[in-house]
Amino acid sequence: MRRLLTRLLGLMALVLGLGVVAPAQAAPAAPDFRVLAFYNGTWDAAHIDFVKEANDWFPRTAAAHNFTYTATTDWNLLANGGVDAYDVVLFLDDAPQSAAQRAGFERYMRGGGAWLGFHVSAFTTDAAGWNWYYNQFLGSGNFRSNTWGPTTALVRTENAAHPVAAGLPTTWTSAVSEWYSWSNNLRSNPSIKVLASVDPAGFPLGTDPNQTWYGGDYPLVWTNTQYRMLYANFGHNAMNYSTNTRLSSSFASPTQNRLLIDGLKWLAGTGTTTPPGPFPGDSWYTLAAEANGLCVDVRAAGTANGTPVQQYTCNGTQAQQFRFTPTTDGYTRVGVRTAPRQVVDVTDRSTADGAALQLWSFSDGTNQQWLPVAEASGRYHFVARHSGKCLTATGAATVGVPLVQRSCDGSPSQSFRPTAVP
Repeated sequence: MRRLLTRLLGLMALVLGLGVVAPAQAAPAAPDFRVLAFYNGTWDAAHIDFVKEANDWFPRTAAAHNFTYTATTDWNLLANGGVDAYDVVLFLDDAPQSAAQRAGFERYMRGGGAWLGFHVSAFTTDAAGWNWYYNQFLGSGNFRSNTWGPTTALVRTENAAHPVAAGLPTTWTSAVSEWYSWSNNLRSNPSIKVLASVDPAGFPLGTDPNQTWYGGDYPLVWTNTQYRMLYANFGHNAMNYSTNTRLSSSFASPTQNRLLIDGLKWLAGTGTTTPPGPFPGDSWYTLAAEANGLCVDVRAAGTANGTPVQQYTCNGTQAQQFRFTPTTDGYTRVGVRTAPRQVVDVTDRSTADGAALQLWSFSDGTNQQWLPVAEASGRYHFVARHSGKCLTATGAATVGVPLVQRSCDGSPSQSFRPTAVP
């Protein structure tokens, strides 16, 4: 009996000891919403290339903004209810073709689903063949004309009180695209709210005299107030068709990208979105990593180009004090107090995971601009403009380790608490 009791006591001690040594880790935060993107990817090199680019940009954006992104060519998910697990549906380069797919999509939307469509998703010369989608839901009717070749457009923001358009500049420059016009007058439809259109100062639009718009009213982004939906006219890259080489990017306009991000959040119902503003106040801040309590620091208080930006014991020196000065579209440059024109820079403009951070003279580079994203805890993560990746510390409290950029994952290594200093 004594031997059995001794064994039981030993087992209890072991269990309790294990509990101290290896506490359970907190589960990662649940995504705010889930996006499912449908595409075909088989017609027109420019549309195929847009799909490839979208399926790179959206996952990176999802990681930075805490949603999931899944892409599929299985349009039957609309017919069999597979779409119901997702909060927002995207059509990248096509629309449902079969009767079952079309009926499933209409059921999804009438049941409270949300949709964002690009460019070709509205193209048709037979709107009567699916009257609900082309004439009622989109409101556009048949394709009427297009511009050629693909160019940027000067865009005018409308309905600025709408959450998707709130905070956008009055006019801004889009990414390159081919642009469509429609047989229906969208403005005569009381259910349609145009959020962006071609600004008159942007004419002529196009490079081929026979396919150029010289004036008129051309809506580019709109919503139907009877549904949770957005249509965006862009989504056609400029291409060298003989070599199948991309000549432009559909995600080259930060303002257009912001519209997409705010649009997704609005569609998903995650609350009224507000454009990401400058870091709070016009003060100097220290930044302590949630993962290890160490501060963002400029090695040896250096001010020369190439000085590593590292993690170090918080010590109150000016080498750990930073000011966030707005650039455009919510991004900021992050200057150090010892030399304010020297900013936190991703080395060699790299887009790779693990690329180290350094000080460098500010030259308006996108690798020198960071989007502060507020977290519910009061901390922030910082997203690099050129790569969509997050400023990252290490988990261990090891001083002198350079900070890097990595794919945004919501971990404590990418979460920093700002503290204003005099």
